[in-house]
Amino acid sequence: MKFVGLLIILVLLFVDTYSQNERKNIRQGNRKYTDEKYDDSEISYRKAIEGKPNSFDAMFNLGDALYKQEKFDEAARQFQALTNKENTKENHAKVFHNLGNSFLKSQKLEKSIEAYKNALRNNPNDRKTKYNLAYAQSKLKEQQQQEQNQDKNQEKQDEQQKDQEQKENQEKQQQEQQQEQQQEQQQENKISKEDAQRMLEALENDEKELQKKLKKQKAKAQKIVIEKDW
Repeated sequence: MKFVGLLIILVLLFVDTYSQNERKNIRQGNRKYTDEKYDDSEISYRKAIEGKPNSFDAMFNLGDALYKQEKFDEAARQFQALTNKENTKENHAKVFHNLGNSFLKSQKLEKSIEAYKNALRNNPNDRKTKYNLAYAQSKLKEQQQQEQNQDKNQEKQDEQQKDQEQKENQEKQQQEQQQEQQQEQQQENKISKEDAQRMLEALENDEKELQKKLKKQKAKAQKIVIEKDW
């Protein structure tokens, strides 16, 4: 029994030592946080968590330190982990409020709105959360409006491009038809070299035949003897 009692005392001393180290590291982290040395405060808070992994204060303050360093995604993960732990409504409200802030900074507006709503479920009278919720909702509405306008502008541009393409296709078809008509006319009016040569030869032959006939007629005229009128 004495051995068991000694073992319990040693365990309690061990736990107390770790608890003291946790509080010590948290206090150091808080001082560095106040001095705006957020990266140093992060180190202290992580040391506190090593000593006591389930320390709400250390985990919560670590999320704040990450947020101040603009590590918004890491901060969100830190606060998200705390939402699954049992705690008071007041602490849950704080966690969800800071989670909403982290999502808001990351432009994850829908997630931030849901986080703020969860914060208000735990603390309905928190004015800061109400204000941030209204702000996030207005930003989401503005974003959706911009997306709608962009969609409309894109549809308008697509329609204009489609009309332009149709117009260009019509002009192209008209040009092709005109070119085809011109080619057909040119081919109708075009005389090949062989045809031209044949026509020329035919004309020359006709001319030769005509000259022959004229010569024969002239020769006959010369042979006519006019009888003497007695």
